[in-house]
Amino acid sequence: MGASDSFDTWQLVALAATLGWASGIRLYAVLFIVGGLGYLGWVPLPGGLAVLAHPFVLAASGFMFAVEFFADKIPGVDTVWDAVQTFVRIPAGAALAASVFGDSSAAAALAAAILGGTLAAGSHFTKAGSRMAINTSPEPFSNWAASFGEDLAVGTLLWLAWAHPLVALLLVALSVLLMIWLIPKVFRFLRRLFGRMSALAGGRGDGSLT
Repeated sequence: MGASDSFDTWQLVALAATLGWASGIRLYAVLFIVGGLGYLGWVPLPGGLAVLAHPFVLAASGFMFAVEFFADKIPGVDTVWDAVQTFVRIPAGAALAASVFGDSSAAAALAAAILGGTLAAGSHFTKAGSRMAINTSPEPFSNWAASFGEDLAVGTLLWLAWAHPLVALLLVALSVLLMIWLIPKVFRFLRRLFGRMSALAGGRGDGSLT
């Protein structure tokens, strides 16, 4: 029997969705927390997630977790970090979700990868866009509040994924509705902001030529 046999289908779906969503916000925290819980034997790790509990993987994910924790608290640095992580979080979210069904059929793993990658993309772009908007404020406190709020949300949802998987799945579904509502507003704000910056830069350029 594989480790996935201790989970029912809805638990596996909830875990895959949670890992995908959380990876788009705090990938390395997800890797380190899930691997650490598995290493300590506090939670069962289904499918291919067991590799996260290997000491080498824990050392690497723990180091990157620490780097990301501090990088995410510095206004401006967090935006650069998010830009770089675009190429890491989304495929990692897909891979983690697929790994939940590692003991199941290839079709189930592929479906989970599509779900996890989509959720990771949605949560990543919501986070990155929101942080860019927040960073237009000169004070750092709103940035810190957003960052610690994201830490808390990811930790809470990971706990719910094992303790109350259907609640976790419901919260992920609600977050999707929030992302659908929020992303267009954030990007409209950023487009207006960049438009004003371009207009100001163009005005200064015109003035220098006269």
